[in-house]
Amino acid sequence: MSEEDTRRVLGLLYQEDTLRVLSALVLTGRPEDAGLDPEATRRALDRLERGGLATPEGSTWHPRRDRFRELLHATKPDPTPATSPEDRVIQTFLVEGRLRAIPTRRDKRLVILDHIARLFDPGVRYSEKDVNVALRAFHDDYAALRRYLVDEGLLDREDNVYWRSGGSVDI
Repeated sequence: MSEEDTRRVLGLLYQEDTLRVLSALVLTGRPEDAGLDPEATRRALDRLERGGLATPEGSTWHPRRDRFRELLHATKPDPTPATSPEDRVIQTFLVEGRLRAIPTRRDKRLVILDHIARLFDPGVRYSEKDVNVALRAFHDDYAALRRYLVDEGLLDREDNVYWRSGGSVDI
């Protein structure tokens, strides 16, 4: 499977008529429930079939939900082996860019916090809202992450304004 296959499927889902027909197939099993005229429905079904999102069986059509799984597995990057202890900690706790849990052991938590602190550019001031948005991408308990970053000296705070004050820097 190629990147082109993924683009084709995303393009189909972007088109209103194909999205409506696919939705009708998933929800009711009847493409005519999409509310389109029969010719537009037929054209949308043909495109969905070419994209691998629907298959005809006799006079009925069925959505191919497994197509999404195929595309997901095809675009999954090959896991690279961790080369350093820090990389192993990051690979253990970060799954698809999100923290599975905030590490309880301080040494591991410091590795994760240092990794997260790299989001913030040295010398740039950030509002608390901006910090929260950035941290929420990692974990739902963004307030705990923010507190850990401040307590460990990776971020400083004054009057609800934050700036990076520690941690490693990528060169």
